[in-house]
Amino acid sequence: MIEIRNLHKTFNGNLRVLRGVDLRIETGETIAIIGQSGCGKSVLLKHVIGLLSPDEGEVLVDGKQVHTLREKELYALRGRFGFLFQSAALFDSMTVMENVALGLVENHSLAEDEIRSIVAEKLAVVGLPGIEQKKPSELSGGMRKRVGLARALATDPDYLLYDEPTTGLDPVMSNQIDSLIAEITRKLNATSIVVTHDMFSVYNIVHRVAMMHEGRIYFTGTPREFQETADPVVRDFIERFGNGNRETVKG
Repeated sequence: MIEIRNLHKTFNGNLRVLRGVDLRIETGETIAIIGQSGCGKSVLLKHVIGLLSPDEGEVLVDGKQVHTLREKELYALRGRFGFLFQSAALFDSMTVMENVALGLVENHSLAEDEIRSIVAEKLAVVGLPGIEQKKPSELSGGMRKRVGLARALATDPDYLLYDEPTTGLDPVMSNQIDSLIAEITRKLNATSIVVTHDMFSVYNIVHRVAMMHEGRIYFTGTPREFQETADPVVRDFIERFGNGNRETVKG
């Protein structure tokens, strides 16, 4: 379980990004965090995994206050997270095998054949068997996203963080990524946070929506409650970013 309590963060002395964020994410829940660009979604994720420390407030993961952990404890906590970056963030100089195995090599003492077996298993899960020796430059955008997802899954994490998982993909590939996220969540019972502007994903793969506005959590509710609310701030966001039809999504 992740608990975010009264979280504040200011940059450069006067740029207030987080202004008292409160959010509780239950074990096994998939939640979408949405909001206008610059509202603090990515800053919030960085606090969850301890890349940033709050000016005020706290983030607790399974009852442990993240920003007070010692270095060894923090690395151990991060080992329980899988992260799919917006651009997939693959290393071009490495093969797919080396990219997917990165977390296993850095944080676990495993035999080489065991690492190869895990990589093959995770690539099969995302529908890309047998591409271990390819380089990222040989892959399409959708394939790179799926390799990034395989890397996020390699350590069998308890928590999965997705940063704009369908951005830059065509509707067919976006549907495939959504289906993978939903399937993986069911199989692993992982607690998942999806930062996205893709309203189709919001309406179809998450249990709950948390909308950020002016540095706080402005709205929380089910996708249906989000879609049906008459709140003018939420309605404006929906008009900007679509009603769940991928052909109309603008962000």
